[in-house]
Amino acid sequence: MAYVDGFVLPVPKKNIAEYRSMAKKCAKIWKDHGALEFRESVADDVKVGKWTSFPRSVKLKSNETVVFSWIVYKSRKHRDSVMAKIMKDERFAKMMNGKPPFDGKRMIVGGFKIIVDA
Repeated sequence: MAYVDGFVLPVPKKNIAEYRSMAKKCAKIWKDHGALEFRESVADDVKVGKWTSFPRSVKLKSNETVVFSWIVYKSRKHRDSVMAKIMKDERFAKMMNGKPPFDGKRMIVGGFKIIVDA
């Protein structure tokens, strides 16, 4: 069964174009190393909930928006193999040396086993 890395992060609205550019470069790197899908999406219909919500999860500020992203792999083993290659990729290392267009301290990330694939 496939495996997914999921991400939720706050991005300043003024940095969306820069974030999109970075994400396109990351997509190329991930796909080059075997990821099956690489998706990045920006909030369109995301309201602040009373108790929980995407905005609350990242402590969203008024000048920010939420980005929801996921990467699909064949399996957890495949993900681990792809990630090992990415960590050695000079293109990725070069990008990580700069200042990202988002607050990484408020990024939520995790790996997930797919239980329904319809």
